[in-house]
Amino acid sequence: MSSKKNIFFKTLKYIGFFLAAILVLMIATPYLFSDKINTEIKKIANEKLNAKLDYSTSNVSFFHHFPSLTVTLNDFNLNGSAPYENEKLITAKEVSFGINISSLIFSKTVKIDEIFLSKSFINVKVNKDGFANYNVYKAETKTTEKKQEDSALKLEKIVIENSQIVYDDLSTKLHLDIFGFNYLGKGDLSKAVFDLYSKAKIDKLNLLYENEPYLMNKKVNADLITKINTNSLSLLFEQNDLKINDLLVDFKGKFDFLKEGYNMDFILKAVNSNLNDLFTAFPPKYITWLNKTDLRGKTDFLLTLKGNYIASAQIAPELNLDLKIKEGFVNYNKSTTPVTNLNLDFSTKLPSLNPELLIVDLKNLSLNIDKDYLKTKIFSKGTSVPEIDAILDTKIDLEKLNKAIGIPDLELKGMLIANVKAKGKFDQKNGLFPVTDFELNLKNGYLKTKYYPNPITNIEVVSTISNPKGTFDDLKVTTKPAQFTFEGNPVFVEADLSNFNDLKYDIAAKGTLDIGKIYQVFSQKGLDVKGFIKADLTLKGKQSDAKKGNYSKLKNSGTLEIRNIELASEYLPKTFLIKEGIFKFNNDKMRFNTFLASYGQSDFKMNGYLQNVFNFIASKNGVLKGFFTLNSKYINADEFMSSTVTNTTEVNQTTAEKGVIVIPTNLDLQFQANAQKIAFNELKIKDAKGTLKMKNGSLSMQNTGFNLIGCNVAMDANYKSNTTKKAEFDYHIKATDFDIKRAYNEVKLFREMASAAEKAQGIVSLDYNLKGRLDANMEPILPSLAGSGVISVKNIKLYGMKMFSTVAKKTEVDEIKNPEINKVDIKSSIKNNIITLERFKFKFAGFRPRIEGTTSLDGKLNLKMRLGLPPLGIIGVPLLITGNKDNPKVKIGRKSEDLEETEDSSD
Repeated sequence: MSSKKNIFFKTLKYIGFFLAAILVLMIATPYLFSDKINTEIKKIANEKLNAKLDYSTSNVSFFHHFPSLTVTLNDFNLNGSAPYENEKLITAKEVSFGINISSLIFSKTVKIDEIFLSKSFINVKVNKDGFANYNVYKAETKTTEKKQEDSALKLEKIVIENSQIVYDDLSTKLHLDIFGFNYLGKGDLSKAVFDLYSKAKIDKLNLLYENEPYLMNKKVNADLITKINTNSLSLLFEQNDLKINDLLVDFKGKFDFLKEGYNMDFILKAVNSNLNDLFTAFPPKYITWLNKTDLRGKTDFLLTLKGNYIASAQIAPELNLDLKIKEGFVNYNKSTTPVTNLNLDFSTKLPSLNPELLIVDLKNLSLNIDKDYLKTKIFSKGTSVPEIDAILDTKIDLEKLNKAIGIPDLELKGMLIANVKAKGKFDQKNGLFPVTDFELNLKNGYLKTKYYPNPITNIEVVSTISNPKGTFDDLKVTTKPAQFTFEGNPVFVEADLSNFNDLKYDIAAKGTLDIGKIYQVFSQKGLDVKGFIKADLTLKGKQSDAKKGNYSKLKNSGTLEIRNIELASEYLPKTFLIKEGIFKFNNDKMRFNTFLASYGQSDFKMNGYLQNVFNFIASKNGVLKGFFTLNSKYINADEFMSSTVTNTTEVNQTTAEKGVIVIPTNLDLQFQANAQKIAFNELKIKDAKGTLKMKNGSLSMQNTGFNLIGCNVAMDANYKSNTTKKAEFDYHIKATDFDIKRAYNEVKLFREMASAAEKAQGIVSLDYNLKGRLDANMEPILPSLAGSGVISVKNIKLYGMKMFSTVAKKTEVDEIKNPEINKVDIKSSIKNNIITLERFKFKFAGFRPRIEGTTSLDGKLNLKMRLGLPPLGIIGVPLLITGNKDNPKVKIGRKSEDLEETEDSSD
């Protein structure tokens, strides 16, 4: 007995010694090999990574991820690869690398076979050209393979705990946010081809495409088997079971990394799933709806994405989606009339992710509510010129439907009966419209939303659309009647329209509509509309009669009163506000009585008429004609400059660029205008009067007079916008007795064209023709300027002008330093950035100077001057003036070189 005890205690002692020895080794090993391990970690970072790596401290231990021996890097930061080398790819509280113990003891190098990330943030970025920040690991080369065994990552296990991942791909416009990410991956990652066994859990997944949310706050559980080929950078998803909230999904596919993109072949499938489970994978607003809804039925779901994605070559894969619902049942909030027999067979194809190639095929959508029913089929191909094949047959109580499916924040009532058949192409350019037979009847309609307390009631619509031959010629639309009541005001509309290539119309409208209040019924965040319309109109006629001027055949009459209406146009960057306007229709004319409007800081009061209004509205080629008297206290013309929105950065931030004032080509309008003040391009114009004409995209001003810098100016001008960034102009201007010093200080164009007049004083008159081009800031393109005219000098003093100071110094004649010029006409012309001065003479202090030559608009000089000496100027000194206005150079002589011309290259 005692011998057995001794054996037991000896065994226990040896086990204790063995365990103690192991414990001592586990404690000692990190200290013994810590230098070697840290050296090898730094060596791997230097040799294997082409990105910056930082960490605060490191420690080696068996106990941090027992039983693995790990080196832990605290406060870990790894930057991305180009073009994101200055931005973080991975940040983590700690990253641990598992060390292969046998390589530590028996090998000259250290091999890492495990990685542990804890509380990490992984920030993956791909720019618009397809270049990513995750290419931080240097690829092996044949040369390095032949060397002695190297330090390497021979991974067999990857563990990620409580981490966050952001994937932002600007090339595909795909964005992923992953929160609470936990991952365990196992496999021999050292092999060229290996299977990676993975378990992943995500607390919250957000997926956005083109900034539109598709999955939000979804929980994901996944068991994955992925075959990875490191030689070809290929991923093969062989057996993958995903659970997105309650929806079980089978995921298979292949993903290959190409030089500038990807090759994808993904299949996401759910077969015979519960309809309720499918909706748990939808965005959060549907989850709220689902909590109150009894949802039954079976569904099949198939999503495929196949093909190359190479952003630089504009190559994209094909997206296919198929969805089927069988024998569905929907009952929101225990409605007494649920939706039954819900069946859906829907598919869509998007080749090359190109909307122009989109195919939508709704093979069947049908449902019942009691004895009511809805049946429809829709097929469409393309977007710009869609090919359509649609059938709708329904008789349904909208109130029952609304209660059964629980449309949020919306009350609908009324009996809707509709029968629709449409087949063919919609091609407005070629006059094609689908063959259509459309009948719609809505009785006792009612609409109320959460945005406004009162409903739209008494909605009655009886409408037919027929088109037996598939052309705009045969299209006929009838609405008799259409009516509704809002805020106690009834509105009635009847319309009979036919032959949309030469529109024949018969329209009657009567009622008062508060646009501000009715807009609130359909409120949309970020927009606001105000104002009201009161109508009592009868419009009857044919488009061709309006176009040809057969006004006696038109029967347009009645009044239209509008107040506080805001209008937006693609040509104007600001909103045009009509404060008050009463319009009277009389055949072809729409007369304006007491029309008050504003645009930004500008105000307008108009009386007059518009002509050809209906042809203008109904036809894309219609021209709006009219004549008005226009009065304004203040016009800020700079506010009419168009703006163009452009992308300026990789993250699709947008900025508005300036553009020229655009005159629409479909206007033929004439204004007899009077404006007390006009601000334009730093000019302050007063008491402007004249005739303005808009026609064929051009603006002309005739017999225009105004006051500028205290001088009365007469001007005729023409302006035409060629694009939103370029325009051309020409004008003839005549200004009498203006102050040259004030002109230099207040008129920018004068400063640019007469830069030498900086310190001049006196009175000058101008009679000049000028034409040229304007840039996007409505600034003149100087080389494009061309013109000629006369500057008449009445009495001018050229104090401190460096040219004359230099002449005085060169000739030792101080009297010429600050000359005075009186009653001299200076003729000049402008072309290719050069101003040519014709010969002119003047007298001053007994001297008789004579000047001719050229100057450039940027201040360069090439002038010839003869300084006639007292008493009669018979004897003169020939001078050549070159250099520029700030540094003129004067020499005695006549020989000179021409200034270099700058031709206009702005076309």
